[in-house]
Parts: sequence; structure tokens; C-alpha cells
Amino acid sequence: MNPWLVAKMLSLITAIVSMSMLWPLAWSWRDGSGDDVAIIQSILIGLCASGLLYAAGRRHRGYGRVSAKDAFAVVSLSWIAASAIGALPYYLHGMVPTFGDAFFEAMSGFTTTGASILPDIEMHPRGLLFWRGLTHWVGGMGIIVLGLAVLPFLGVGGINLFRAEVPGFAVEKMTPRLHQMALRLWGIYVLMTVAAAALLFIGGMSGFDSLSHAFSTIATGGLSPLNRSIGHYDSAYFDWVITLFMFFSGVNFALHYR
Repeated sequence: MNPWLVAKMLSLITAIVSMSMLWPLAWSWRDGSGDDVAIIQSILIGLCASGLLYAAGRRHRGYGRVSAKDAFAVVSLSWIAASAIGALPYYLHGMVPTFGDAFFEAMSGFTTTGASILPDIEMHPRGLLFWRGLTHWVGGMGIIVLGLAVLPFLGVGGINLFRAEVPGFAVEKMTPRLHQMALRLWGIYVLMTVAAAALLFIGGMSGFDSLSHAFSTIATGGLSPLNRSIGHYDSAYFDWVITLFMFFSGVNFALHYR
């Protein structure tokens, strides 16, 4: 295994997670909910960690292909690193009492497990709740797949990385350029999310709830910013929209790609 290559690729993952926090930061500023300081601190810590990993990765040059061992190491460590960075806003704000609880909440989001340790979800600021939903959405398609879209700019190939993250996917049959495939898959993912959010909004759901439930639906995870989840609305229309998009989201994305 090449530890410097692994460090270089982990720097990309931590940077993606850190920069993703700009979305909830914008929502926090819009609402004036008071969680912006914790989010800014988390972004800075995450970017510092990314910079250190990238600096370590630059110590070893001349690699362009990811071996199977490197790929499995990156995939395993990426989920741990993403959850550690993703837990920072919860912990620094005081949303949860311990970092272990914050790590659990973040890991549940990124892995689309849907479990939560929050007894009263609606009492927390919406910036952090938006981040909670966004971890679902980013993890739903896979942070690794997102990273593959920009790996060429780091001079790293990613066939084995993709195989390690998405086993059973016929990579060679889909496209010779892996980063183009990753971009297209994320494009499909974004379009489905926008369509789901739009239909929920048209039905009378607020913009915040529409986006949050679209994130959760397309990721097939289940986290909601409401204590009663979608049952809060008691609406057959919302139930059918979410059921339809959960069905499409549960289909193998290779079929969507084709």
C-alpha cells in the first residue's frame, strides 16, 4: 500500500466534506440561527486537515494508478474521515454532549443509515439540520464517486477505487473515462433531487423541508428535520411523491446511466 497516495486522496475527501458545509452556513446566515460560528470553525479545521494530508501526499511523486490495496484503504478511511469532520458542527455548537454522539450522527448521515440520537429534532437550529440532511445526500451517491469526478486534476487514476466503493458495477462497459461517468451519475442524482424538491414544494411544503426531505428521499436514508418525519404533514400527495422517488432512487444507477 502507498500511504502517501492514500493521504493525497483523503485530502480530497476531507476538502469536499469541508466545502459542503458552505451550504448550511448560508442557511444559518439566512435564518440568523446562531450556529454559524460552529460551522465556520468546522470548515477551517477540515480544510487544515485536508491541507496537511495533501502536503504529506506530495512527498511521494510518480504514481498515477490506484492499486486494489490503496483503493480499499481509501474507501475505508474516507468514511471515517468524513464522519469525523462532519461531526464537528454538531459537537462545537453543543447540539450533542459528546464527540462520540456527534460522530454517530454524522456516520449515520453519510452512510444513509437513518439512525439518530436526537430526541427532539425540531429544537435545533436549521443550519445544523440542513447539514444533517446534506450528509445524507452526499453519502447517498458516495463521497468516493464525487471524488472520482475530480481525481484527474490530482493526477490519480481511479478504476480500482470505483470498484472498491461500488462492487459489481461494470465499469469497463460504461465508459473509458471514469471521471466523466462519475460526473454523469452525479448529474442524474442532482436532477432527481431537484425534481423531488420541486414537487414537494409545489404541494405546499416549505423550501427548507422540501430540500431536506428530497435529500433524504433520493439518498434512501430517512432523516427528517421534523420529529414525526413526513407524517407531520398527514398528506397523501407527499406520501406518493416520496414513495415514487424512493422507488427510482432504489434502482441500480447503472440503469439510469444507460
